[in-house]
Amino acid sequence: MPHHAISRRKLLQVGAAGLAASTLPFGRVAAQAAEPVVIGAVYVGPRDDFGWNQAHAVAMEVLKKVPGVTVLEEENVPETDAVSKSMESMINLDGANLILATSFGYYTPFVVDLAKKYPDVEFRHAAPLWKEGDPKNAGSYFCYLNQAHYVDGVAAGASSPTGKLGFVAAKPIPSVLSNINSFLLGARKTNPNATVQVIFTGEWSMPVREAEATNALIDAGCDVITCHVDGPKVVIETAEGRGAKTCGHNASQAPLAPKGFITGAEYKWTTIYQMYADLLSKGEALPNFVAGGYHNDMIQNTPYGAGATPEAIKAADAAIADLKAKKPIYVGPLKDNKGTVVIDKEYDNYDPALDGMGYLLEGVIGSVT
Repeated sequence: MPHHAISRRKLLQVGAAGLAASTLPFGRVAAQAAEPVVIGAVYVGPRDDFGWNQAHAVAMEVLKKVPGVTVLEEENVPETDAVSKSMESMINLDGANLILATSFGYYTPFVVDLAKKYPDVEFRHAAPLWKEGDPKNAGSYFCYLNQAHYVDGVAAGASSPTGKLGFVAAKPIPSVLSNINSFLLGARKTNPNATVQVIFTGEWSMPVREAEATNALIDAGCDVITCHVDGPKVVIETAEGRGAKTCGHNASQAPLAPKGFITGAEYKWTTIYQMYADLLSKGEALPNFVAGGYHNDMIQNTPYGAGATPEAIKAADAAIADLKAKKPIYVGPLKDNKGTVVIDKEYDNYDPALDGMGYLLEGVIGSVT
């Protein structure tokens, strides 16, 4: 899980260059491949977790259909020396020339050490940890999911009869707070009186606490529930069972909530993985940083479910168009929920000033402490 604050501007400059360099049409990798493209992906949990790991696995399924690309996967690999053994096996036994290390704790020391040991193999890590001085055959990739959570909020605000929205969150770190605040701002586009009540569980994966938090939010009157936890399955299923509407996180949870699902915030790792495969097939260098959001097709929203009203769909579609055109989410003045002005002007969606977000906006019920 990429739980880290970074400089968006630097990442976006390098990432955009990397995407522009990839011009080979998807599905034609084999035609120009100088050598086989063998990509290995390592997951910290099950590939069908309806969350973080599944988001990557969905992208790998797309790559499996491309002639000339071989995909290797290993799931449930802990953030220990076990990941080194998994990656080395893919390299030595299967000839992997690119390793995708998809969990936060895989990078140091495991990816860094193996990149030094295998200089002819590329390693890319799904969190923005690569820095100057790290091995040149290593790198990072990252997507700003808060933009899709903003769209979730737009749809939730229009779909909620009460305007009372609930958010189950793991920890109050900047990336999570950004998702919560963006969800609120989206909701207030369609319902200016909307509120978001948040409960922090304290853990990235704690199903019992997630179920308890979901029930508590519904008991408090929230009729739309969303979340930022690694595996949203419990949150979505619990809310569906209680008759509440839901918005998803990480991957599609639509099958879990046939009655109440509205839409969800999804990573679009396919865009990045396609670019990597294209560059490898042409023998070209992979960028060390790739990052982005809606403007460069790195995130998406889940297709609308039965919980989305026609008004919500129209408003959410408009919000997506605005984000693709780089219309800003954060436009001041905005106060936090303690009354202090924290956004004093209009900020570009990738402005580095947003990276250190340590507050909840006015309209969010909850505390970061």
